Amino acid sequence: MTPPTRQNRATLHATVSASLSGTNIERAGDYNQRIVLQAIRVSGPITRTELGNLTGLTPPAITNITKRLLNDGLIIEVERLHGGRGQPAIPLAINPDGCFSIGVNVDRDHVTLVVLDLLGHVRRRATLEVAFASPAIVADFFQEQIDTLKADGDLPMDRLTGIGVAMPNDLVRNDLLRSDLLRGDATGAPPEYEVWKAIHVPSLFAEPLALPVYVENDATAAALGELQFGHGMRDPSFFYILISHGLGGGLVINGNAIIGANGRSGEIGFLPVRTGNPYPQPLQNVVSLSALYSLLAANGHAVSRPGQLRTLNAAGKDILGRWLDMASDLLLDPLISMSCLINPESVFLGGRLPLELLDSLAHRINRKLRTRGDLVPVMIPVHRAAMAQDAPAIGAAILPFNDRLLPTRMTLMKTAAG
Repeated sequence: MTPPTRQNRATLHATVSASLSGTNIERAGDYNQRIVLQAIRVSGPITRTELGNLTGLTPPAITNITKRLLNDGLIIEVERLHGGRGQPAIPLAINPDGCFSIGVNVDRDHVTLVVLDLLGHVRRRATLEVAFASPAIVADFFQEQIDTLKADGDLPMDRLTGIGVAMPNDLVRNDLLRSDLLRGDATGAPPEYEVWKAIHVPSLFAEPLALPVYVENDATAAALGELQFGHGMRDPSFFYILISHGLGGGLVINGNAIIGANGRSGEIGFLPVRTGNPYPQPLQNVVSLSALYSLLAANGHAVSRPGQLRTLNAAGKDILGRWLDMASDLLLDPLISMSCLINPESVFLGGRLPLELLDSLAHRINRKLRTRGDLVPVMIPVHRAAMAQDAPAIGAAILPFNDRLLPTRMTLMKTAAG
């Protein structure tokens, strides 16, 4: 079995290294196991001695925890490290076939499903390009993909840990969910799309596999994906801008997702902007895929899928370039405010916009930010996210891992509470 590439610990942010420290509070065995598993995932292959140095846990604790993880099939022993005196150390690594989770992203223009392993590798992917998919269409697509997974037999179904769902929503912590699929730009939605108002989303995905279902805002899920498997390992305080049918944002500070009192922090798409109209309009009415498609359609270029942006003729590409300029202009003030008020290390751009267009948008924003550098204490750089495409689906797949396997602030609080 091929082990994963060893992570250079020198590239890890101090906050990330600190988050790999164990705890001695009572009944913290589960949390310490999560810490060790995360340390192996982030820094492996890694020896038991190195694990002790990294986590601060005692050698007996490391021995007991790694034994449990080996017995559970979550980690593997890889080739011994030779050099030095005595018995060569046996490094430990994540078992790429140890566990999996399913992530689903439901939006107004598509449904995407991924199967993720604990290394962050996408083992299966399927997308349904559909406008305003009804709950029935989403459920049928999900059932079809599960049936295919079972029939193929490539992945052991008994190693699935759960199902994560990412969508535009207002997730209230009392397990009620009010979908945002009908907020913002839902122009063209058929009348039956209104049924989403009455749907309890976890129930929609619960039946085929009888696994726990976790639901999160799509931009927050994308940010979680970037934190666990992307540039967030280097910069654990960042803002993630998700450019999809709408425009969303996810805020992570010191490795913790900040969702706000009502689960609505990061809603950059609802910021009012002026674009020459008498009245302000939400930023996502101008900076989003739906806004871009509408602009192109008004000029005779019919586009309904992101890949079609690559095949525009010269006139269409000119419109696209002007939209990128406008988008970078309109994002400028929100990012300057964010730099002053929140002071993240980076801003990451992701979503369904083709990668080269995300790069172009980031370049334009950074160029314009440099002209304002004298006005603010620190100017945050803007980059394309490592988890740019399929980011909400990948982030959704991380939700079961976070709940059941990996250390988070919430799991520590639960452990402390007993």
